[in-house]
Amino acid sequence: MATVTKEYRPSEKEPFMNERQKEYFRAKLQTWKEEILEESRSTIASLQQDTVAEADLADRATSETDRGLELRTRDRQRKLISKIDDALRRLEDGTYGYCEETGEPISLARLDARPIATLSLEAQERHERRERVHRDD
Repeated sequence: MATVTKEYRPSEKEPFMNERQKEYFRAKLQTWKEEILEESRSTIASLQQDTVAEADLADRATSETDRGLELRTRDRQRKLISKIDDALRRLEDGTYGYCEETGEPISLARLDARPIATLSLEAQERHERRERVHRDD
């Protein structure tokens, strides 16, 4: 396993998805997942703490709105963790960093910004254009 320092950034000058790059993205994904899980734990603790019945109707409505927002946030986090786990599996099976549509490498800049990306920028734009066309029908 390659050693990656904090200063290391994947470069177009090195072979695509070499061991160093794989380790860089693995660490990035695992750190992101841990941050989300920690945030989720604090959300759960907050929800459990805020179970006090509100006497005032406006306070109760505000609490219910806040609780709904927290639950939607947790659902988004759960889906994001699933995508992170998928990316970690792709790292293991050697398909990470390659566009699911074209098989071409996804740019390192895109992967650094969105490490769970499964489509190249061009394929993603095509996908979004198709979605817009279908949505407008």
